[in-house]
Amino acid sequence: MKNMVINGLMKFVSSNKNLTETQKEELKFGFSSIYITYTKLIVITLVAIILGLFKEYLFFLLAYNLIRTFSFGLHATKSWMCWISSTIIFLIIPYICRILVIPQIVKIIVGSLLIIQFAINSPADTKKRPIVSQKRRIFFKYVSTLLCFIYILISIITKDNLISNILFFTTLVQSIIINPYTYKLFKMPYNNYKNYITE
Repeated sequence: MKNMVINGLMKFVSSNKNLTETQKEELKFGFSSIYITYTKLIVITLVAIILGLFKEYLFFLLAYNLIRTFSFGLHATKSWMCWISSTIIFLIIPYICRILVIPQIVKIIVGSLLIIQFAINSPADTKKRPIVSQKRRIFFKYVSTLLCFIYILISIITKDNLISNILFFTTLVQSIIINPYTYKLFKMPYNNYKNYITE
């Protein structure tokens, strides 16, 4: 199904534009990424609805994508890895957020450590998306750290256990994804922007 859709799109675009082989490869990669993203989103959304987790899933999805937009982080290199990680992040963790009660002192201590971690490690770029501009890196660091602080603050002061847990776990998950040791574990290069800096 995936190959049929992508090949159909490639045939349509190629018939209307004169593309080099490099451009065709880039376009094919783009179509493949879009296909995987949207099919994954549709499937996981349907599963969340079936499991009665739509509210938890949607809130987690929105909160997570907002902070990830500015802090970036590791991406799965294979489609099956993406499916597994997405299932854990967007289905299993929201379910845990529904039933778990975290002691306030744990939120304060761990939350403080998460804010420090964001201030140190965010943004974490990838080989395919290096953040070369120093101004952009500083901007992303400030915004993502501020968001982390806001998430943790709300998590501590709100009396809604679900909202508290979702914001807490959002920052926890993302802190793992931007951590250099996570990159090392998956044998992925870290601080990729340094490859583009000339002395």
